[in-house]
Amino acid sequence: MNSLVETGTGAAGRPPRSRWYGYPVPWQAGVVQWSPRAGETAALVVLGLGLALAVVFLDAAGQVLVGTGALLLLALAARDLLARPRLAAGPDGVDVRSLTGGTHLPWARLRVRVRETRRLGLRGRTLELDTASGPDDEGVLVVLGRRDLGADPGEVASALRALDPGRR
Repeated sequence: MNSLVETGTGAAGRPPRSRWYGYPVPWQAGVVQWSPRAGETAALVVLGLGLALAVVFLDAAGQVLVGTGALLLLALAARDLLARPRLAAGPDGVDVRSLTGGTHLPWARLRVRVRETRRLGLRGRTLELDTASGPDDEGVLVVLGRRDLGADPGEVASALRALDPGRR
């Protein structure tokens, strides 16, 4: 992630300056956000519509199978479009959107981890956002993959850690 603000302090202890205009850049809520890539969502729509059109030329069993596949692809595309942005970071915490609504995770309780798993010879990375403070506290656990974020979960975790006001 590229930052517009230079690190360190300016001359005479002033805040860092923007590389573009020479003025400090105020940090605003909702500026940093992640969503599924638009190209992937468009591909889902095209494939789903293609399968839906192919249903006309198939027998009954094929219509059920291909029609179900078309519905699943179009449902994924609808989720991508309706739950945008999927993850947004602001000064008071992180907001995660889904089809059923949004969840706010405050910075004070938030732990950010990247989990790496290997299954069937494939490596998968997920971003885990956890608010549980101990074994008796259930908290909230949100797990997002590369497709949900439109970026590598490791890069998103690094960006979230850099934005956390408790770590500064």
